[in-house]
Amino acid sequence: MAHADTQLFWLAFWMYLVSFVLFTVFSAVKRRGAGLAATAVFAAAFVCHTGALAARWIATTHPPFSTMYEYAVTMSWAVALSFVVVLARFRRMALGVAVSPLLIVVLVVASLLPKEASKQLMPALQSYWFYIHVTLAALAEGAFIVAAGTGIVYLARRKGGGAKDVLPANDLLEEIVARAIRIGYPLFTIGAMFAGAIWAQYAWGRFWSWDPKETGSLVIWLYYTLVLHENMRGRWRGKKLAVAAIVGFALALLSFVGNLFLGGLHAYI
Repeated sequence: MAHADTQLFWLAFWMYLVSFVLFTVFSAVKRRGAGLAATAVFAAAFVCHTGALAARWIATTHPPFSTMYEYAVTMSWAVALSFVVVLARFRRMALGVAVSPLLIVVLVVASLLPKEASKQLMPALQSYWFYIHVTLAALAEGAFIVAAGTGIVYLARRKGGGAKDVLPANDLLEEIVARAIRIGYPLFTIGAMFAGAIWAQYAWGRFWSWDPKETGSLVIWLYYTLVLHENMRGRWRGKKLAVAAIVGFALALLSFVGNLFLGGLHAYI
């Protein structure tokens, strides 16, 4: 079954890649058929991605959160889910030209990580608070990445070019960026910060230890607190908000990749 989840992972990866190409073609030629094809391939990739997670869960008998590979695959699934929600709500297929490559970046990082599956969880991970912590953190980062992708589209539209007519209006793009961040922020606050602290107390006997992963999460939380504060006061709007969303993605990616090299208590996730 573990082999099945790897096969589904790679199938989803290549389908996401094909969808990116089709989204790019749609933005270039402005043909609705290309956009519908891209959306269909992306949806099929999402189904395969979901199947990969389910197969991993069945093989290991626990949710796929216990290794950095599993978390990366889960987080990328949250990105895809967030994009599916945005597509269903706003019907703006052109956003896929920026969101899908960011999703692919996360999947590439996942592909480079050890993929061994284990049925035996270490004691520190045997807690419902751990599952709440990882689930909400992954969903939050998925929303942040969609905000970053939409921010890229916003900047591309401001710059103009042949694809400008097919891209959503700036006001709508700004609304999507702001909504994605406003959805991701409370999920990150509850999941990464509060549930993470409770889990840390259960696992290691203290709420906070300045572990590199904890410190990275704190930096990300403070950063998005600043972004929301400035946005709600009307200072960071438009281009500034788009750039802020992209910087947030960079911080999240650095925090995740840094965990590979800095070690600490979170070295296994």
